[in-house]
This record gives sequence, C-alpha cells and structure tokens, in this order.
Amino acid sequence: MKTYVAKPSEIKKNHYVVDANGLVLGRMATEIAKLLRGKHKPTYTPNMDCGDDIIVINAEKVKLTGKKNANKTYYRHTGYPGGLKSQKVSNILEGKNPEKVVKLAIKRMIPNNPLGRKQLKNLKVYKGAEFPKSEKKIETLNLTKK
Repeated sequence: MKTYVAKPSEIKKNHYVVDANGLVLGRMATEIAKLLRGKHKPTYTPNMDCGDDIIVINAEKVKLTGKKNANKTYYRHTGYPGGLKSQKVSNILEGKNPEKVVKLAIKRMIPNNPLGRKQLKNLKVYKGAEFPKSEKKIETLNLTKK
C-alpha cells in the first residue's frame, strides 16, 4: 500500500468566514490554524499548501479568559540594544489595530518556515463586520462559543 501525496493540481481550496464575536481567542485560533494548514482534509500533505482561505471578522470583539485582558503582554524587539518593547493586550484591542491580536495568536500556531508564511497569506483579519467581497463561493464557518 502506498502513501497518498497530493499534487498541486488536486488541491481544492475552500473559502470560509469566521465571526470572532464572543469567541475565546485561543480556541478560535487553534481551529483556524488547523484549517489554514489543511489538517482537517483527508488529502493533507505536510509539504504542500493544501489549507483553506479564512476571513475573520469582528476581531475587536474576541474574548480572553481569566485576567489575560489586563495581564497578558506582547513583546517585540527593535533589533537595537535595549530595544525591547511591550504592549498589553487591552491596549492593542482598544487601539487602532485590534486584529493584530488575532493574527499573532494564529501566526504562532503555524510553523515558522516558508510554507507557514505562505499559508498565513491565506488569512485575512478585519476589525469590523465589513470585508471586501469576492466572486468566490464563501461559506460561513460556525465555531461554537464556549
């Protein structure tokens, strides 16, 4: 018996819209990361981009459990000595780019390699309910609120 390996011509991409209103950030991010990588498909091949395209709307209305809204901090480094910068999640969600929190949560669940960066390009995150419509068939994905 041979192992199935998908060819680029055999890969079918679906398009989903996820409404983040009231969803827990981590639980939503794990499901979206799984869809982006294509691990939910029986034709999953680890070295191919066989994942789906995902659009996340209402990113500013995502929930964080416990005291994460006040205590969780994101760090980044400028590359210069003493250049460690920090930002609280509450400040990011109230700021002008609340979609950054959702994007970072999903990005950190995908491998940090060229294939992971290619799969991350299939993710679009919007802070409001409006997003640019396309001619492709888009399905609404219902992730349950827990």
